[in-house]
Amino acid sequence: MLTKFAVKNFRGFEDWIEWDLTKSQKFQFNDFAVKDGVIKNAIIYGPNGAGKSNFSMAMFDIVRHLTRLFVPSKCFENYACGLHPNDPVEFKYSFKFGDDTVDYSYKKDQLGTLLEERLDYNGDKALSVDDDGPYLRMDYFHLTKFPNFNISSAANRPSFISYLLASIPMAEDHFLIKMQKFVSKMLWFRSLDDRQFIGLTSNPEDIEKIIIDNGLYLEFAEFLKVASGQDFDIIAPQEGDSHLYYKVGPSKLPLYKTASTGTRALFVLFYWLKRASGPSLIFIDEFDAFYHYKLSLAVCKTLFKLDAQVFLSSHNTYLMTNDLLRPDCNFILNHGKLKALSESTDKELRQGHNIEKLYRGGAFEI
Repeated sequence: MLTKFAVKNFRGFEDWIEWDLTKSQKFQFNDFAVKDGVIKNAIIYGPNGAGKSNFSMAMFDIVRHLTRLFVPSKCFENYACGLHPNDPVEFKYSFKFGDDTVDYSYKKDQLGTLLEERLDYNGDKALSVDDDGPYLRMDYFHLTKFPNFNISSAANRPSFISYLLASIPMAEDHFLIKMQKFVSKMLWFRSLDDRQFIGLTSNPEDIEKIIIDNGLYLEFAEFLKVASGQDFDIIAPQEGDSHLYYKVGPSKLPLYKTASTGTRALFVLFYWLKRASGPSLIFIDEFDAFYHYKLSLAVCKTLFKLDAQVFLSSHNTYLMTNDLLRPDCNFILNHGKLKALSESTDKELRQGHNIEKLYRGGAFEI
């Protein structure tokens, strides 16, 4: 599981901003949202322009950094903060795998070229690359001599981790393999004016075609009915069909083209729920931008049943309720800081409190 993430000098974040997922409190309700002392489900709120999207994209820089999965280039344009365009962009990640901890940090320049990296295993330095050259604790990798990794002669500044993963055999339970598997199963997406995603697959896919080719049209119709109350009489696709159609009286209408913006967003959600087989972490940015508030609540309950860590960003404070999560799993991002509701007030918060009303009344400060 991801336990901490911090970034500095990325886009609008001039200084360090950290998300510590180990600061769960001892609330005696909705314990599904916390696993082994780590927050599993959370929603981030904040005003327009606070940086919710940029923070979530920054979290997924590691996918761009260590995998060859799909990453849209425009998600990482204007990389460095405009106040310090020549300073490095810095990232820190902490993971927990059973009883083991892995801490990984790196720096990049404004073009995204790697400058430095370091990985600690259970608090001990395992590898690093900086101006002094590469370092490797060889017993962690069962090596008797240093690998042929000459960073000083490399124009592209490759990652030492990527080199080791590609060139040294490692057991499935090796901490580096565990981190690689986690990162390769991270997924970020959103459905606004256009659909964007990071990770989990190498290429964009046609959602309607995936539903048709896998015979999922009836399951999709049931999903729409349960999620939004819409009862579409979807026509069984014929061989060669690339679009879904439904009946309205004597008419046959294209489902996606005639659907509302919110229903189109449900297309995307259904696709990823089916596509995201065994994800490690899912972040949906502005997940309910086109949802009715009751639909948002229903979707949250569906997502929070997944085994993965699931994080959402939203403006919909209807979801800020102890009926869904807990005060330590609702976060506010503003002024370059990210804090849980439980950390943002001196009040003792209880299950019976209306935390949305408290929020609207200014009870939480960052």
